[in-house]
Amino acid sequence: MTTERPLRADARRNREKVMVAARAAFTEHGEKATLDDIARRAGVGPGTLYRHFPDRETLLAEVYRNDIEVLAERGRRLQEQFPPSRAFAEWLRMQFDYIKSKRGLGTAVKQMLGTGSPTLVECKGIMRGAIGDLLVRAQESGEIRKDVEPDDVLRLVHGVVLATETAPEMADRLLGFVLDGLRPPSA
Repeated sequence: MTTERPLRADARRNREKVMVAARAAFTEHGEKATLDDIARRAGVGPGTLYRHFPDRETLLAEVYRNDIEVLAERGRRLQEQFPPSRAFAEWLRMQFDYIKSKRGLGTAVKQMLGTGSPTLVECKGIMRGAIGDLLVRAQESGEIRKDVEPDDVLRLVHGVVLATETAPEMADRLLGFVLDGLRPPSA
């Protein structure tokens, strides 16, 4: 049984710099982002990068997993801050903004790791859990239809992202239509 030693403060800082640089490079260049570019952006040598991440796939997986965990945590915080319907709507907009701003990262994940990769499967589970918690609360409050499932919501948000690529000014309007369509019909 091996236990990993905690990283020294400078090693933690370097690792975080690499993660920030990698997030930017993968977002900008997708699967074409190079480790040399990432190391240069982070202001570290290639050896430092490879000490933390042995290859591009490992680095990409860590960046993506980290982003998804942050989104899920934001969903939990929204539940504490707002009533169910508002928390659900806020998270939908947050999810939309994430997908829209990280298109290159998402493309890289699918291209480099594959749609069935353990990282992608794990992250989909985290996202389904995050939206599922918000969704159940909104359904229990009677503000969202009972027949809506987490995957329905995720697909709808992805659809709005695609629909607004050439018309970004329509995003709020289309997300409003999505939210209206998820509400139960009036009696």
